[in-house]
Formats: sequence, structure tokens, C-alpha cells
Amino acid sequence: MNKIEIIGLGAGDLEQLSFGIYKKLSHAKEAVYTRTLDLPAVKALQEEGVRFLSFDSIYEAESQFDNVYSSIVSLLLQKAAKQNVIYTVPGHPMLAEKTVQLLLQQQEVEVEIVGGHSYLDDLFTALQIDPIEGFQFIDGTSFERDQLNYRNHLIFCQVYDRFIASDVKLTLLEDLPADYPITIVEAAGSKDEAKKTISLEELDHAMDISNLTSIYIPPAPDNVLHHSFEQLRKVIRILRSPEGCPWDKEQTHETLREYAIEEVYELLDAIDQADDEGIVEELGDVLLQVMLHSQIGEDDGYFTVDDVIRSITNKMIHRHPHVFKDATVDTVDEVYKNWDELKQEEKGNVRKSILDGVAKQLPSLAKAYQLQKKAAKIGFDWENSVDIWAKLDEELNEFKEAVQKNENVEMEKEFGDILFVLANLSRYYKINPEVALNRTNAKFQSRFSYIEQQLEKRQIDIQHATLEEMDALWDKAKEGE
Repeated sequence: MNKIEIIGLGAGDLEQLSFGIYKKLSHAKEAVYTRTLDLPAVKALQEEGVRFLSFDSIYEAESQFDNVYSSIVSLLLQKAAKQNVIYTVPGHPMLAEKTVQLLLQQQEVEVEIVGGHSYLDDLFTALQIDPIEGFQFIDGTSFERDQLNYRNHLIFCQVYDRFIASDVKLTLLEDLPADYPITIVEAAGSKDEAKKTISLEELDHAMDISNLTSIYIPPAPDNVLHHSFEQLRKVIRILRSPEGCPWDKEQTHETLREYAIEEVYELLDAIDQADDEGIVEELGDVLLQVMLHSQIGEDDGYFTVDDVIRSITNKMIHRHPHVFKDATVDTVDEVYKNWDELKQEEKGNVRKSILDGVAKQLPSLAKAYQLQKKAAKIGFDWENSVDIWAKLDEELNEFKEAVQKNENVEMEKEFGDILFVLANLSRYYKINPEVALNRTNAKFQSRFSYIEQQLEKRQIDIQHATLEEMDALWDKAKEGE
């Protein structure tokens, strides 16, 4: 069986090649295949008579790097079917070389890694950094933002051109300021080695970029990472520590209950007002409650925020098999049906009643809505809205009778029945009664505030204003909406 020998040429001159590798290449009878001719060692060997065949043309023909790599591997395998092949790559074959990884995965041809010089040592020396402090080596052509740990030394390789440099820059700008200092390293370890420190925003237009270019991002200080989850977690941990805030240290799950409710309602207010900045702030306050409860759980030794995140991640994957598995659904109704079945499966079928699971602390109107929603899922529901309207008329008449008899307890019961039917009616029309009533409360507050402001402008004490005056101002406020 023929084989492919893979040799790393380093990033510098011939001096980086071992004598054995130099001898093998200089005495090669057949042409040597190379990923690119744009390497100092390749040019020096060409001057000594070594014949190279490169795959540079594939880079020009293909728009996607994955296609480039698979095309190179395919051509190498075709050649290896007829003869032994020597294939050279920049640096070390086992460092950021996708074609090498693809060749090692195939079973058609034997592959041998002969060796090579890694330019990482030269990079660390040029940058004067110790990788033990934390280090990430990243392929500039293929990475995701969430892979990056900005507390590490980051080095981007495979930054072949300005387009890749621009992609790297735009991703980094999601997390780092435009004036953040970075270093461009060119041809590390060779006589042409060059370094230049610039601001991040200059990355794609500061200097010529080639396949010998690396981009270094120094570890980010805490004040740059205030948008990151880990920094938030660190802040909450400090607040709850012995050296932290006296108020935060004494909080418990029980003492924080009222704040959780308050923050959710403030979020609803911001949503109703279509206030994007307010929504951001209030979502932050809701997240603060999650983080405080999680830190209390960690301090008490019961759970951490990792458990909270794991729980919801597992739940979302389990309840969406049509997204994360092979199951298919065609309608939203099927999604709801699957959701309920999977939810019941998670609970281990331990619930004794269909109505179990409705939160005890829900406001009464919201609780009525949820109770009827659960009952409706197993068919305990009105067939159409006409029946609900008829039931509302019936309850109104019963309330009027209780009023006429001046029976306070019965009045309270019958009025509760009216509200319960109204909650069911809202469910039928897909209106959340809590949201609807909250909207009306806000509307009333806005109109009444207008009345107060207008009376104050007219120097009329609201205590002495007539109903007719206030009604007129109410109508004006309504017209203004």
C-alpha cells in the first residue's frame, strides 16, 4: 500500500528543519505536494532544486475553507492510489492543520506524520508570554464567539487575508472595546519576524496580512468583562462573601420572595410601555434574583447556578424533540400536546390531580386562568363561546339577587364566580387576564394623572373639583391616547 508522508515546514527558514527532513525533501525524486508555496522554507528549497506542486489554486477557486480542505485531501488520495506522496504543510502537521486531520480520519491510504517545527514556541518567545497562565489557540477561519475565554491569552492562526481578519475583528468587538490593544505577529521565528501592537478596530487595515500572520489578544481585565456571565457570578459571590454587603449576606430564599414578584411586574410594565432600555434593566433585575437565589443555594451547599442552568437546558432539549431529535410536528397544537406529555413524563406521573402544578402564590385571577386551562386539556371545557357568555349572564343575575338581598357572603361568592367566568372567557379568546387588567390599570393611572396635572395647571384643588370637570378632562386624556 502506498502512503502519504506529512512533513511540517515550520513558519521560518530552512534552519528550522531537522537534517533528516531537509535530506528527505532535497533528495525527493518526485514532486513534493505542498498546501501553499507562500512559505520561506518552500522558497529556499525551490532554489535548491526541489520541485513543489501546490494547492494555492484551490484557495482561489473555492469560497468556503471546508471545500478547500476536502478538495486537497481528495486530490492527495487520488495521487496516493498510484504512488507514495510527500505532503508538506506550514508549522507542525498536528497544529491547526485541517487537511491533516481529514487525512488521519480516512482509511484508504496509510498516513505517516514525519515531523516539523511548531511555531508556537517562537510565538510565545516573541510575545514573551507563558502559556501556563491560560492559553487558547484558535483557527481564524472556523470558530464561534462562545468558544473564546477572554481571561486566557488568545492567539488566532490561519488569518490568511483581510477578510478573515475582518471576521475576527467583528467577533471580538462583540466583547472587547474598539481601542483594546492587540498584537499582530508576522513570520514568528524567522529572520522576517515582525510585531506590531495596534487597536482592535485597526486589525483589518493596519498592515499586510499573509498565511504567516498570527493575532494575539492579551487577557482582558475584569472591567472589560462586565457583560459576561462569569463576571456577574463573581460579583454576586463577592457580595455574599464575608467581606461583602451586609444586606446581601443576610438574605434568604424567603426574604427575597417579594422582590422576585416586584421585579417581574416591573418587567411587565417596561414591556407594556415598549421601553427597550427599561426591558434591558428589568430583565437584569430578574436575572439578579436568579443569581442571588443560586448563590444562596451554593452557600448552603444544596445547589449552584450550574444546576439551575443544567436543569433548564435538559428540560428544553427534552421538551423539543422536534428540534433536537428526529421527531416531527406540523402544527403548534402538536407542540403543545407533546409539551404536556413530556412534562408529565418528567414528573414521573406522580401528580395526583390534573390541576397539580398551578403555583399556589399566583394572583387569584391568573390562578383561575391556569386552573381552567389545565382542565380544558382533558376536555372539561365549554364547546363554544356562546355557552361561556350564557354562563356569565347567569352569574351576573345571581350576583344581582345577592345584592338585592344584601347578603354579603353570597355577594362575595357570586362576584368570585363572575371573575372566574371572565378568566375562562379570556382564555377562550387567548387573552391573559392578568396582562389585560394590568394594561387597564396603567391606562387608568395615566388618565387620572392627566386629570391631576390639568387641575394643578388651573390652580384647582382636586379635592374641590366637580365630577363634571374631571369627566371632561378624562375624555381629553382618552382622546390624546
